[in-house]
Parts: sequence; structure tokens; C-alpha cells
Amino acid sequence: MDDFDRNIHCLLGLPFDALNLATAEQRIRAAAANRSPCFLSTPNLNFLIACQTDTEFRESVINSDLNIADGMPLVWIARLLGIPIRERVAGSDLFEQLRKDTSTPLSVYFFGGMEGVAEAACRRLNAQLSGLVCVGYECPGFGSIEEMSRDESIAKINASGADFLVVSLGAKKGQAWIEHNRARISVPVISHLGAVVNFVAGTVSRAPRWMQRAGLEWLWRIMEERGLWRRYFNDLLALLRLLATRVIPYALFLRRHPPSQAELTDAAVEIGERTQASVLYCQGAWSTQNIDRLRPSFKQAAVGSCDIELNMQQVTYVDSACIGLVMLLYKHQQRLGKRLVITGLSKRVEKIFRWNGAAFLCGIPAPINEAKS
Repeated sequence: MDDFDRNIHCLLGLPFDALNLATAEQRIRAAAANRSPCFLSTPNLNFLIACQTDTEFRESVINSDLNIADGMPLVWIARLLGIPIRERVAGSDLFEQLRKDTSTPLSVYFFGGMEGVAEAACRRLNAQLSGLVCVGYECPGFGSIEEMSRDESIAKINASGADFLVVSLGAKKGQAWIEHNRARISVPVISHLGAVVNFVAGTVSRAPRWMQRAGLEWLWRIMEERGLWRRYFNDLLALLRLLATRVIPYALFLRRHPPSQAELTDAAVEIGERTQASVLYCQGAWSTQNIDRLRPSFKQAAVGSCDIELNMQQVTYVDSACIGLVMLLYKHQQRLGKRLVITGLSKRVEKIFRWNGAAFLCGIPAPINEAKS
């Protein structure tokens, strides 16, 4: 069953785990030690923008087991909206943190990158004592997902016995490749960390720490890779649209219409049944303050492995924590091939879902101007 105890929050349509670098490292080490599957996604601003219009890409992030905010703009937006994502947890920083601790080394396998880059990364990583040891690499070229998913490649990855598979195929293709092959791969921790392979190989250098903290790493990346300027420019325009249509209106709403203590105290949920479906009847206001009271009902409904109706007719308020938990239930149902249907939304709660970029959970189509953005 999916982990409904995750401290998850919805930010503009994507789920994020509210944790710091140390906790993320603990999660990765625990997954490696227990050989338990962990699909790590590291959404940055480019991920966020692309996921607004690419359903499959968005689904790959939702289907992940751990999502960390790899971008200062995401942290700034979270702070504005009162979402407890306190710091940027970059995939490259997480990799370096794993590399520093030599007490319990993990084995890593590099898959992807330009010709010779993964090999150079493997050689340089093993040239010094660190907490990561490279046990294999492959550059599969630039074919289709199917062409890069040959049985020989998967067998080679599995035979390596690696703890951590680092994929570098470009964000969309990398996420899609992981989704396509994760059931066939025995490596417990899998993540698309495109820039990491280049950083380890030494073909690209990271921005100084002060630029990372100031949210200026994009400027350094443009100086290193001039072709990136167009992507960053387009992402900036899309971000400005999101700020105007979702973030700022939602931030104003949060300040003007916070839930009352009575709404939070009276929040309750009951589980009923219909033919081949479970129904969760929710009422009151649900937020970070009382979300733990909702988790057991979601777990109980998920055990049934049937369609689930989330009846929100009596719900007066939801926040990023509640929508994040709904995303986990959505993920669970998608994995089982079952439906999650949300009914009875008031206009107020429907607006909150829209502002959070989560209208798709309710089957609400995006406005035409947003769908084209």
C-alpha cells in the first residue's frame, strides 16, 4: 500500500515531501538498506512548468515515492503560500551528501548522458574514497524509450547489484524511461538526476554556493551551457502567468479567509459503501493542523482495492496538505486501475483546487488560456 503518512503537500499541481536534506538522505539510505523500491523525483521550476500541460510527465512525479523541491523559486512560492517546504533539496546536493558519508557506502549505476560522460563519472567517482562506489554505467544513445529499454540493458543494471540507479536522459524522457522499466529493475533507489552525471564527470561545474542560495544557479547554468537560455526564458514567462492566475489570488484568499477553529475542530469523515465502491463522507475544514485525523480513513478505504468516492459536499476548506493527501489516494487508485471520484465540491473549495493546480483530481478541465500556457 502507498504511504499515506508522508508529509506531502500540493504545490501548483505537484506533490512535494516537506523535508530537509538530512531526512531525504535517511530515506534513501533506508530504502537501499531494505532493498525497498524508492522512485525519487526532483522537480524544479522546469518540471513544474512542463507538468502543467504534459499529463504523462505530471503522472510520473505523482507516482514517485519521494519528491523533493529542487529549485529556489518553488521554495519561495511555498513560503508565500504557507506550505512548510523550508529549504531547497537539490538532487545534486543529495548525491553529494551520500558521497560524503563513507561509513556505509552505497553502490551506484549511471545510465545515460553523452557518450563517454557516464564512464568518466564512474572513473572519477571511484578514484577517491567516498560513500558512493560506481558499479557500472551505460550510454544507451538517443533512441526511443523502447530502444533504450533492451533486455540486455536491464539485465546489466540488475546484475550490477547497485543500490542507486542514476538516470540521465533529459527530464521528460528520463522520467518516462523509469516509469516504463521500474517494474523490471531490482535496484531499490531510482532517480533521474541529469546534471549529476555531468558534475561528477567534471564536464560541467556547479554554481558557487552563494548563487545556489540566492536562486541564481540558472544564471550560472546559462554561462556553462548557453543553449539553456531559451528554456529558462520560457519558464520565466510561464511562471509569471502562474503567479498572476494562481499563486497571488490564492495567497490573498489564504490571508482573507482562513478556516475558523470551529471548522477545524468539527472536521470529520465517515466511510460508507456503495456497489463495488467505498465512499468517504467528509465535512468541515481540513488543513495541516488536523490532516492526521484524515489519514486512517484514507488507509482504510485504500485497503478495499475498489473505486473510491470522496464526497466533499460538507467540506468548507482544504489546503495544500489535504490536496497532497488526496494526490496520494489518486496515485494509489491509478496504480490499481481503480477510480477516485470527488463529488459535491462547493465553489469555494473548487477554487482552492484550481489555485493549487489540482483541478484534474476532480475532473475539472483547465480554462482554455491555462491549457495553452
